[in-house]
Amino acid sequence: MAFRSSNIQEFSCDGGELVNAAYERPYLCSIVGTIYENSSRQALMNILKQDGNDKLCWVSATEQWQPQETNESLKNYQDALLQSDLTLRPAGGNTECYRIYKACSYGSVPVVEDIMTAGSCGNSSVYHNPPLQLLKSMNAPFIFIKNWKELPILEKEKTIILQEKIQRRKRLLHWYQYFKAELKVRFINIVESSFLKN
Repeated sequence: MAFRSSNIQEFSCDGGELVNAAYERPYLCSIVGTIYENSSRQALMNILKQDGNDKLCWVSATEQWQPQETNESLKNYQDALLQSDLTLRPAGGNTECYRIYKACSYGSVPVVEDIMTAGSCGNSSVYHNPPLQLLKSMNAPFIFIKNWKELPILEKEKTIILQEKIQRRKRLLHWYQYFKAELKVRFINIVESSFLKN
């Protein structure tokens, strides 16, 4: 699916705030979350530090999961999304996470770890579809990677001019609006066909 770029500069994110798509963001990427020992998240952090990219990215990592979001942690997370071109999304308990969609709503392109996790969402022992199937089938304008060693994409990212980043950001924001509308239609159709049969 192709989306035309428009002259619209501001989009409304899921929280109702306006996202200005046409400014230079100070951070190449962001990662906000819990870094578990011996996980791909830890491998990602090591690669970021090794390449010196941790200085160019918004990094807000904790070693212990916090079950409750505070106003301060939410603001930190939203600021990270608003100020970074890419959002690094290593898999957690499940491959898919609401943070992928939050990144979309703020115009920060998700870099998604495309692996099967041990969690129950899309587990290959139960389901035969690969992870992130819905997003792929709807042509999500994300960057999918199998291993964080593929992070040289950050080197490429450094060479992209601002105008290209703005166009990519607008494509992501347009796609996300389409994605939400399409899922709403699909949901309504399923409910109607399941419960309102004649």
